[in-house]
Amino acid sequence: MSLVDTNWLEKNINKVKIIDCSWHMPQTKRNGFDEYQKEHITTAMFFDLDKNSKIDTDLPHMLTDLNSWEKIMTSMGINNNDEIVIYDNSDVISSCRCWYNLIYFGHNPDLVHVLDGGFKKWKIENKSIDNNSISIKESNYKASEKKELVKNKKEIDENIIDNKFNVIDARSKQRFEGKVAEPRKGLRSGSIKNSFCLPFGELINEDHTFISKEKIIEKFKSINFDYTKNVVFSCGSGVTASVLALAYSLINDKYNPTIYDGSWSEYGKS
Repeated sequence: MSLVDTNWLEKNINKVKIIDCSWHMPQTKRNGFDEYQKEHITTAMFFDLDKNSKIDTDLPHMLTDLNSWEKIMTSMGINNNDEIVIYDNSDVISSCRCWYNLIYFGHNPDLVHVLDGGFKKWKIENKSIDNNSISIKESNYKASEKKELVKNKKEIDENIIDNKFNVIDARSKQRFEGKVAEPRKGLRSGSIKNSFCLPFGELINEDHTFISKEKIIEKFKSINFDYTKNVVFSCGSGVTASVLALAYSLINDKYNPTIYDGSWSEYGKS
């Protein structure tokens, strides 16, 4: 149950921990934390995707280390057995990256959900929001890395020859085909050799909900990748790759979300 709807969250709002993981592309000039402070779902905490990523790198949104993740979760009062619902108010459905991070660091996937439709749908439905500060009691979170859920550049390069897994890119077809410049400076245009393109936006409705499972299946079938091999998702900086990973997990119960963490921010430098 990776996705929960707004009615489910409303009924269970006092039984779960709620995280606002709103992050916006730099060119939008929007700030997720500023927006959170003005209004958020009642009892929600804010997760800063930039600050809670690896700090000793120029690559955005890279997974942090185990000890740092434990400190982040502890400071947020998250316990290992907590059921968590993550949402966002972002056009890139950034909550999915927090969903992936939690699973990577060992939280039970059955206890980690993304709110289908996010804050946009919640607000339209006039459900409970406020701008109150959240009182947090620190926990003692213990994490364990699932290192098989992340790929590095060396593994991506080796796979071009070995072809052991599929790489599916969540960026737009124009970016994937190198027809437009990348939004981040210093990156060439183009894509990873032998990778496939499925723009994440094709899986999202106007109200920020995911399209139906039947339509998700159709979208994945349309790119003609090898279903017998594992799937690794990539994008610009690891955010929208997580949208595809969540979508794929909705139609494949056995799939463990796997991301090329550096994505094009790393690969496009070479």
